[in-house]
Amino acid sequence: MTTTSSGTASTASSAARRDTADAPPTDRGTSSARAFDIVCLVILLVFVVLWLLPTLWAINTSFKTNATAALGAGEILANTEWTTASYADLLSRGSLTTWMLSSAIISLTVVALTVFFASLAAYALSRPEFRGKNVVLGVILAGLMIPPQVLIVPWFQEFGGFGLLNTYWAVILPAVPQVVAVFVFKQFFDGLPKEIEESARIDGASYWTIYRVLIMPLSRPAVSAVAIFTLVVTWNDLLWPLVALTNPTS
Repeated sequence: MTTTSSGTASTASSAARRDTADAPPTDRGTSSARAFDIVCLVILLVFVVLWLLPTLWAINTSFKTNATAALGAGEILANTEWTTASYADLLSRGSLTTWMLSSAIISLTVVALTVFFASLAAYALSRPEFRGKNVVLGVILAGLMIPPQVLIVPWFQEFGGFGLLNTYWAVILPAVPQVVAVFVFKQFFDGLPKEIEESARIDGASYWTIYRVLIMPLSRPAVSAVAIFTLVVTWNDLLWPLVALTNPTS
């Protein structure tokens, strides 16, 4: 009798726990979640405004005259006269289409070469085992501590000696070695299963075939990430192209 009562009580306790677990969330929990979502939305909106404000300010200033744009913020906002004189002057005095085309050629070429060479270097550091691999990786990562500004004078002397100044290659070649791109590819390759490569090696596939047929098709997220940040960095680069491209007609 005592055993039966104990079993009945245990069954009732288990049923009560299941009912409690399956019970819908209380209104208090729903309200807290809704308040948290509202706070997150407000924070995101604040960051969106902070990000868009400089862009909107630049657009607004571009439709003002030079005299108005030279004044303070209050005068710019108070002035309601809009003009397209700056855009007309830019299109008439400069070769905007040529500049944009040159930037596109340089940026897209840098993206293609960076993805190719960085992925090759990362594959060599991720898959094949060789002596001193960690040392090589450490030397490559040490390149993150070298600011590109200190390389401008050596680059100028080097490309000047090869006669490549005022050419696309003077801007493309220094931008291709991207330490961050090698690191991103290596971390992604390390997460891929090695079993598919072992099967390919048994079938007689070379490292190049594995890289081209297996690794790169599986690495589209890494390729997209590297391509996007390389394109943005190359397109926004100013200092070195300003030094290397001194002749606008070349």
